Amino acid sequence: MEIIDSTTPEVSIVIPLYNEEQVLPTLIERLNLLRKSADIRFEFVLIDDGSSDDTAAIIRSVGLTDPGYKTVFLSRNFGHQIAVSVGMAEATASRAVMIIDGDLQDPPELVFDFYRKIKEGFEIVYAVRKTRKEHFVKRFMYKSFYRILNAIIDIKIPLDSGDFCMISRRVNDILVSMPEQNRFVRGLRGWVGFRQYGYEYDRAERFAGKSKYSLKKLFQLAYDGIYNFSEFPLKIILKLGVFTLSVSFVYFLYIVAKKIFYPDSVPQGFPTIIIFLIFFCGVQLVCLGIMAEYLSRIHKEVKSRPLYIIKSKIENTTEIPIPRQWDAQ
Repeated sequence: MEIIDSTTPEVSIVIPLYNEEQVLPTLIERLNLLRKSADIRFEFVLIDDGSSDDTAAIIRSVGLTDPGYKTVFLSRNFGHQIAVSVGMAEATASRAVMIIDGDLQDPPELVFDFYRKIKEGFEIVYAVRKTRKEHFVKRFMYKSFYRILNAIIDIKIPLDSGDFCMISRRVNDILVSMPEQNRFVRGLRGWVGFRQYGYEYDRAERFAGKSKYSLKKLFQLAYDGIYNFSEFPLKIILKLGVFTLSVSFVYFLYIVAKKIFYPDSVPQGFPTIIIFLIFFCGVQLVCLGIMAEYLSRIHKEVKSRPLYIIKSKIENTTEIPIPRQWDAQ
């Protein structure tokens, strides 16, 4: 039987934050209510991802006064997926780690339902959005992305699920041990397997402020999902090659036939040459672009830079000194 220190938290709630000063007071209030409403020993891990507003100052104040909060400050904005990975690495809970966004679209109160499923033996409990209060264009893009992604990758990523989830301590340690530079946490979560459960819920509107996921960042997240978990873009190069070769051969037969049966109707060649040059150059550039995307990702992995750099952190109301050689992963 596993023996656990009574002071060790059972559940860590990891919350990446970037310019969320408008949401933070309400978020902290709701987290504190969670702690009062159950016998679960919670740890709240707040990660400031290089915010430019008062987010860092607010969570610093909380971390210095409340031992239930661990606050981590990154040296710059590394991005949402990296900030999530930082929180997972910093979580010390013995049983489970929950990941939520700081905008309160994902209700932290579901921690009890998720934890119940973990106790039943599930290693991963992920949230599935039945409805989402967002612009229809964004809803359409999300819905389309998950379905296209599942059609071209070898693993199963649950439809309409994001990073909002709870994972067992074992799964958390496995995910933290993966050193990939281009992180796509929900893809890694699907890749590890284990027994998983999808919990349906209605996603609320953002409590305050604006979404930090711009269109550019959403496309980057989509690229990471496709290129990190699929060889489909590489395989399509062969299909494009076969297609263009087939088109060329058919057109060649067409010209030969016209030359034989209608010699006067055969074009002089200049327009045809231009069209084919443009077509083949376009195909070649697409192929080179796909190969370059994979090469750039290999280049990032080969450099083996740390995923992130921690500027400072507060634990048990005490600021932890950061080693001069970097406290980085």
